[in-house]
Order: sequence, then C-alpha cells, then structure tokens
Amino acid sequence: MDEPMNVLHCDGPLLVAASRKSTLVERRNVDPNANWFKRTHDTLKGDISSILLLLFLYLLQGVPLGLIGAIPLLLSGKHVSYGSQAIFSFAYWPFSLKLLWAPIVDSVFSKRLGRRKSWMVPCQYLIGAFMLYLSYKVNDIMGDNGGSPNVVFLMLIFLPLNFLAATQDIAVDGWALTMLSRKNVGYASTCNAVGQTAGYFLGNIVFLALESPTFCNDFLRSKENYKDTGIIDLAGYVFFWGWVFIVTTTLVLVLKREVDKSVPSNQNNGEVVPAGEEDEELELGVAESYAVLYKILKLKSIHYMVAILLTGKLAFAASDGMTSLKLIEMGIPKDRLAGIGVFLTPMQIMLPWMIGKWTAGPRPLNVFLLAFPYRIFIGGVFAALVWWTPHFSLPDGKFEYSVYIVWITGYIFHQLATYSMFVSMMAFIAQISDPRIGGTYMTMLNTLNNLGGNWPVTVVLAVTDWFTYKDCVVKGTKEILYACNTKVLADQCSSGGDVCEVAVDGYFISVAICSVIGVIWYKVFYNKIKYLQKIPRSQWRVFPSRSAE
Repeated sequence: MDEPMNVLHCDGPLLVAASRKSTLVERRNVDPNANWFKRTHDTLKGDISSILLLLFLYLLQGVPLGLIGAIPLLLSGKHVSYGSQAIFSFAYWPFSLKLLWAPIVDSVFSKRLGRRKSWMVPCQYLIGAFMLYLSYKVNDIMGDNGGSPNVVFLMLIFLPLNFLAATQDIAVDGWALTMLSRKNVGYASTCNAVGQTAGYFLGNIVFLALESPTFCNDFLRSKENYKDTGIIDLAGYVFFWGWVFIVTTTLVLVLKREVDKSVPSNQNNGEVVPAGEEDEELELGVAESYAVLYKILKLKSIHYMVAILLTGKLAFAASDGMTSLKLIEMGIPKDRLAGIGVFLTPMQIMLPWMIGKWTAGPRPLNVFLLAFPYRIFIGGVFAALVWWTPHFSLPDGKFEYSVYIVWITGYIFHQLATYSMFVSMMAFIAQISDPRIGGTYMTMLNTLNNLGGNWPVTVVLAVTDWFTYKDCVVKGTKEILYACNTKVLADQCSSGGDVCEVAVDGYFISVAICSVIGVIWYKVFYNKIKYLQKIPRSQWRVFPSRSAE
C-alpha cells in the first residue's frame, strides 16, 4: 500500500486473491438465525488455530517494515537531505521486485520441511539474526555517537532485511491458501491486512512513542523521573524483536506441520464446489513460471495495464513521500506524527471492507477514476497545510493541539482517497487474473503496482534538492551573505553564527509538478481505463478454461 506516512507499506497481493476463491464455495452447516458469535465460531471451526498463526506471521512481517518506515523520520530529525532520503528509499524496493524470485520460492522446496516452511523458517531466522547484528551497529550508523548518519550503509543493511521480509511474504501468502480450508480461505486476506497493520503499528508507531523523551515524560513517567531519553532506543528495540523472531520461528518449526486443507471434501464438511471450479490453479516449475510471465506480458491489454500501474502514482509522489518529512523539519515531534497513525490504524482496517461493496461489480475502476482527481486535490491541500503550519508555532517551538486536529482530519480524507484507489485496483486485478495461473498473474500485477508507487517517491526525493534554494543570513537580520545549498556551506554558515534559511522550498515545486503530471495522466488514460473494464475477461487469459479445451 502506498501510504503518506508509511503507516503501512505492503503490497497486499492476498488482500483480494483469497476472497475470490472463497466465493466459489457455498457454506453449509451454519445456522443463519444464530447469534453473531456462534455463526462465526461455526464458520471458523477447524481453522481458528491456523487463523491465529497467520495473524502472528503477518504481524512478524509487519514489524521490520514498520522499523524501516521509522528510519526516514529519524533521519529527518538529524537534518538529512532529500537526496540522502532517496538513497535510503531503495530499502523499500524488494516488495516491488519480489516477482523476480517469487517463482523460485513457489517451486523449490524441501518436502521433508514443507513447501512454505522451507522458505519461511530460514527467512525469519535470518531476519532475527540481522536484527541482532543491527542492534550492535545501529547507533554508530545513525550517528548517535557523534558524526553524521551513514545513509548508504543504513540502506545496505535494511535492504536485505526487507528482501527477507518480502520472501517471507511470498511463502506465507502461499501457505495461507493451503493452511485454511476452502470455505475459510477468504479469511487469509483479513489475516494479511490485520496482521501487517498490527506489526507495522508495533514496529513504527509504538517504537517512535517509546523512543521519544517527550512522550515518555508526559505519559509514562512521574515528574521526578523525567529524563532526556525515551524508555528504549532503536538498538534496544531491534534487539528485542530479533530474539522474538528467533524464538517464535523455532516454535513454529517444531510445533506446526504443513497440511493442505484447501482440497474440498464433500463428505467431511459439506462444501459444494460449483461449476467453473475446474479452472484450478496450475502447479508450475521455475522455468514454466517465468515462461508464463512472458506470455502474460505479451498480451495487448496488459501493455496498457503495465503503463497505468507504473506511472499513475507519480501524481502523488511528492505529497505522499515528503509531507511527513516536512512536518518533522518544521518542528513537529516524531511521536506526535506517529500519534496520527494511532487514529488512522482502525480506519485502515475498516476502509477496505467499507469500500469493497462499491468495487464488487464489473466496473471496479469507476471508483479509481472518481478518487484520482480527489487525491490530486488532497495533495494541494497538504501543500497548503505545510505552508500554514509554521505560522502557528508557539514561542517554545511547540504547536497547539488544533494544528494536530487539522492534520489528522487531512490524513483521514487522504486515506479515504488512497484506499478507494487501492481497493478498486485490487478488485480489478482479481477479476482479470487468469484463474489457471492466478497466483503468478496477481503477483505480477501487484508487484508492478508496488513498483509504480516506489520509484516515483525515490525520484522525487532525489530531485527536490535541485529545486530548493537556501541563503546564509546574518542572525537576527535579513542580510544575505551567500547561498548555502550544499551541506558544507550550510555547516560553514552555522559555524559562523549565522542562519541557513530556505529561500525557495523545493517541496512545493515538486508537489506542483507532480499535480500537473497527474492531471495530464488522468486525461490521457481516462478513456483507456474505461475501455479496459469493458473488454471481455477472456482477453486477459493466457490459457483457455478447461471447458473450452
């Protein structure tokens, strides 16, 4: 998902994949007149332990993603340039490129260990090992012991960490489809959304709160115990979760066996498989999976789809990727910014369900087309709020609570537009994916969708410094001495007792350019998106259905 504050950074390929399969089965043995609790218990009977395990596995996956999402906020507090932020943003890319190795994860495994545990267990052990190693090095890398943050090395540490999380995601997504019985496989999407959201919340918002001296002094300490540090630092938090990964992975390895519960059994659970279920997903080898990907990419309709997925989010790259960094630059504490996520997290869980009824029909992208210009408008609103916020700074550098209320309201409207676009696109991808190769097809489109959200943010962060112009001004006056656009000149200005002030803020220029590009993109692709919804779903297929063979 593409979030303005990196509240949740995941691709969610299972968010709608499983739900489509679950609609193929009629549920029996559930009394419609019973109360909600009993209906839920009867529906989930036999799968409750598996659902709890999936929730926990997705929670584990969300923790390193949350920590990665917290790093830019920490770097911004250390006055790191947008160019350096662009370098670190490459750490997000594995989730956008996992299609490159997903066929290997799906096809190569140890039968003794299990198809999914063959990858999930080593990945989680390595994530734990990476975290333990990082806990001993992160203070030096972040420059906490004197010096500047080593952003390149930081990216090179978190890049493989995210690679392992993406690989674990591939394995868990596949396991979810066989761990649950066919009648409950749709709950895999709920486990994905809820688990990752909870994990990201723990890795990002909870960490930023516990790391903040202000939050800990205001809410967790008595006045006589005030300190200049939080309850825990990044090194300690990473160390804790490293051991959580190692211990819990060992328990899953020893206690949980892989059993395929997705095969229907009319005798055991009364499931009825309707017509059309003959289009079961094919089991493909590594070479066959890559060959299928090539066939998919040869489809004419896919050419337009790829262009839409890879370019559409450029319109929002500046506002989504930089707004939170701007807020920290102007003095809003990281814990206050993280607190906004507390209000957004329940909304993020509920919105897909609320929007889903509008995207369930044959034209789900109508919602996408309605939300696109609205989201461009919200980007302009964010730019106006960024300009407006410093005017309400108090003498001590803090801000009134009304400022936070305005920003929470703004992010709520932004999330509404973001999730409307996301859910409608996911619904369309679920509809057009060839059921014979549904996993491969959907993974490819969701990966492209993720990549289309990541590369624009990296590019915009990299070029925004070019649009920013700073002057070295004599402190307490308006006398300009020289330009201080580079870090060397900025340090020289500060060491001389002067102030390096922003004369032209590249953030506003980037938002304006992205918005103009978005308007042009909308005009160019509007009719094409309408057309893609109208063409027969058979034109998206690589293999004909068995009924036609």
